[in-house]
Amino acid sequence: MQFDINQLKANTVHFRLVEESNAHFICELRSDPNLNKHISQSSTLVEEQKKWIRNYKDREKKGQEYYFIICRNDNNLPIGTVRLYDFQSSSNSFCWGSWILNENKTRYAAIESALLVYKLAFDHLKFDQSHFDVRKENISVHNFHMRLGAKHIDGNELDNFYIYFSSKYYEILNDYQKFLGQ
Repeated sequence: MQFDINQLKANTVHFRLVEESNAHFICELRSDPNLNKHISQSSTLVEEQKKWIRNYKDREKKGQEYYFIICRNDNNLPIGTVRLYDFQSSSNSFCWGSWILNENKTRYAAIESALLVYKLAFDHLKFDQSHFDVRKENISVHNFHMRLGAKHIDGNELDNFYIYFSSKYYEILNDYQKFLGQ
């Protein structure tokens, strides 16, 4: 990465890159029935997760993908994950997902982590837009993205598809800057 990872800090949360030692935490998140209703299934075997992380670290080194543990600022406790992937040069777009926050999250962890994703992608990685999907039944996340200005572009029987333009991020940034602590 061409930036200081310590820049990925908001008022109550910060990001740190995933390491193999986080495999157990990730498996706990992804296997929690209260948290995994709207995410794609993955193995909950710690050794398989470690193998996946090892492969991911190769993509990270090449600048093809970034996977973060979301931590509280007050006690450094891991509270979730988020990932930037599927970098598309033709549209200068990225996808983000694997976004999970557990019961230890801060009050503003969702908005802060979303803003940090966009700060990284638009300010540092210089993407023009984001493309992502949300399970149709996940109404609260749909509403969250719409409030930030995402554009619903399509869907299928399982998912809604969205685009979020960097121009929209910069347009709303003044209203949300307080969450980034700047």
